[in-house]
Amino acid sequence: MNKRTASVLCLISIVFMAGCAKAPTEPGRITQTGPDRTVLPIAEPDYPHETELDARKATPPPRFEVKPPAGAPNILIVLIDDMGFGMSSAFGGPINMPTVDRLASGGLRYNQFHTTALCAPTRLALLTGRNHHMNNMGSVTETATAFPGNTGQRPDRVAPLAEMMRLNGYSTAMFGKNHETAPWEISPSGPTNRWPTRAGFDEFYGFMGGETNQWVPFLYHGMNPVGVPKDPNYHFMTDMTNKAIGWMRFQKSLTPDKPFFMYFAPGATHAPHHVPKEWIAKYKGKFDQGWDVMREEVLARQIKLGVVPPGTKLAPKPEAIKDWDKLSADEKKLFTRQMEIFAGFGEYADAEIGRLVNAIQEIGQLDNTLVFYIVGDNGTSAEGGMNGVFNEMTYFNGVQEKVADILKHYDDLGGPMSYAHMAAGWAVAGDTPFAWTKLVASNFGGTRNGMVVQWPKRITAKGEVRSQFHHIIDIAPTVLEAAGLPEPKIVNGTPQAPIEGVSMVYTFDEPKADSRHKIQYFEIFGNRAIYADGWFAGTIHRVPWEAKPRAALLEDNWELYDTRTDFSLANNLAAQNPAKLKELQDLFMKEAVAHRVLPIDDRTIERANSKLAGRPDLMGNRTSLTLYPGMIGMSENVFLNIKNRSLTINAEVEIPQGGANGVILAQGGRFGGWSLYLKGGKPVYTYNYMGLERFNIAGTQAVPAGKATIRLEFAYDGGGLGKGGVATVFVNDKKVAEGRIERTQPMIFSADETADVGVDDATPVTEEYKAYENEFTGKILKIVLEVKPMGEGEKAAAAKAGAEAATKMEAAK
Repeated sequence: MNKRTASVLCLISIVFMAGCAKAPTEPGRITQTGPDRTVLPIAEPDYPHETELDARKATPPPRFEVKPPAGAPNILIVLIDDMGFGMSSAFGGPINMPTVDRLASGGLRYNQFHTTALCAPTRLALLTGRNHHMNNMGSVTETATAFPGNTGQRPDRVAPLAEMMRLNGYSTAMFGKNHETAPWEISPSGPTNRWPTRAGFDEFYGFMGGETNQWVPFLYHGMNPVGVPKDPNYHFMTDMTNKAIGWMRFQKSLTPDKPFFMYFAPGATHAPHHVPKEWIAKYKGKFDQGWDVMREEVLARQIKLGVVPPGTKLAPKPEAIKDWDKLSADEKKLFTRQMEIFAGFGEYADAEIGRLVNAIQEIGQLDNTLVFYIVGDNGTSAEGGMNGVFNEMTYFNGVQEKVADILKHYDDLGGPMSYAHMAAGWAVAGDTPFAWTKLVASNFGGTRNGMVVQWPKRITAKGEVRSQFHHIIDIAPTVLEAAGLPEPKIVNGTPQAPIEGVSMVYTFDEPKADSRHKIQYFEIFGNRAIYADGWFAGTIHRVPWEAKPRAALLEDNWELYDTRTDFSLANNLAAQNPAKLKELQDLFMKEAVAHRVLPIDDRTIERANSKLAGRPDLMGNRTSLTLYPGMIGMSENVFLNIKNRSLTINAEVEIPQGGANGVILAQGGRFGGWSLYLKGGKPVYTYNYMGLERFNIAGTQAVPAGKATIRLEFAYDGGGLGKGGVATVFVNDKKVAEGRIERTQPMIFSADETADVGVDDATPVTEEYKAYENEFTGKILKIVLEVKPMGEGEKAAAAKAGAEAATKMEAAK
């Protein structure tokens, strides 16, 4: 083949095959040539119509095929949940995480990398390269409003990175936590364009919401629910890793030269803190010194590692966090156990991530895999309050768990019989050397997260630290540059909002280079701040454990720090330099307007109510819902709200000869919920009050064979939220049982368990039937659920309780 022929063939390939990038001039450096990739998808050529009759006399055109630039790397993005800067051993923390340590020794540690201070905003910013308000994710979907910037629905003009990679020839997959899809869109009614597999991912396996029970999660494969695992030894962390390894091996076996883009986002270490006992046992006694000494120990290790500058001081801890040496013996016993569980959860997750990395290495792909290991999507969570909790649902429903109450479940903590969270003191310690935690976007305790980057083929530096200021929106442009891909201007016919992040590729080779990310705003629920060329100004507007903002928005107390000399934000310069503070406050307002941050919404009562907040509610003003067999996995956002009101459940069934058993309709599970079922053929209604108390109203005779109507009527006492009432069971219009339910859950049954027809999936509402073995053995024709409008007293009480409840729910979601 002569040079001219080769050139012609390459030109044909460029035009018709959307590939043929130049070979890299250096290992791992991609030079972009070929088709115009700024418009996606790349248009398939419109070939002239053929005029030759006989195929043997005609020449087919080159096959159109989209391929990434030659040498483009695999991409693996790992995102740990709710783990702060001072937790991982790679950044001086007490949790042994050998995988992130190993990647750091073979790559780079970033010690000035930032997130948004809250999970869903961080995740969308990561996967689009635009700030969270530009994704309409100013908070989380569960507290969305009608204002642009906070609607909870990513606009089409903000295409996901996964879609860009897929349309450029990558195989794409996501495993773990989603929390990027509005809850009112998670049903067969859709819309589905913001589900993972309609947002760029070829493959998705995981859970859709903000948290899940790690022992019995409700999972989706693609857009199909896969049901609840029935293996008694099951844990989601291992399962999602197995699925990720299996997908990666399958993909590489079939197409070894096609790179993958994998987003691996465990539920660990978000509450509930669920971890096998052997991992908890590794940390027995490791935290007996308490959180105050832990902060000092972590800072010393951070300085020794070089991830914190020498001379850094601990920022003062919040006044609400008690001194460890002033705690009682019971408090110390409980709190140390909580941290042992959290640490075991972190090491266990890291070990599973290690299995994934090892699997990539075993097939010879790790050398050309760009790995981002982001140790936390925000600071460590303080939503456990001052004592932590045994059952997180108590927190959401305004019930304070006392230390003595939690200690009764000491041996169950971390296991399947618990739904636990830890005390806020550990959250502050886990964000060492900073003062604050998750949700506090105006302090690095809420936004500074450790990150490790490794790419053996391209990054020659080993074990070095990079201290340039960067943010979660910088991941997307880094990936595009590393793969030799331009930022697209049009995706799927929609002109795109510009990517707002800055590529970090320059830092791979230039350890002392000035940061190219010069300005960054932060805002979550009124906590707001601005970074500009080393200066940082912010205001602590509200704190996770406080029900109300500290001041009106116009009266907030702002702080000022020079981060170039004050790594931990320990020296407030606001009084000494008011001119600089005013300059940064003005800059914040400018950035806020530019990025749809305004109006800032620190409301609580209104945001707890979808109608007042202005977000969609699938049920609207309906008071009746007809249900049919097969309707399972209905979250509280797509189901009729039965709380704080009277209701009727009318089930039309067919009972076979010999009788029937099993669940007719259930909502929630072990940690709160209710179930209408047959046991021994007899009708029973069980109300499970947050796992603390169960009320059973049971008939004494079996429902006869044939068609039957089973009806439950609950007459609510009224007079406020969470009150009791009288439950009555009827069979064929005849009263067969009646009893009191002394108290009910006012705000939420479960953050992850659902309403199901014909089965009680996941954990059981009652131990009167077995998990996984409670399907209705008769035939359900239909069920009509009706509720009466909430009374004026309940409406008033709901408004009064909304402030505190919304704060708690928005944080955990």
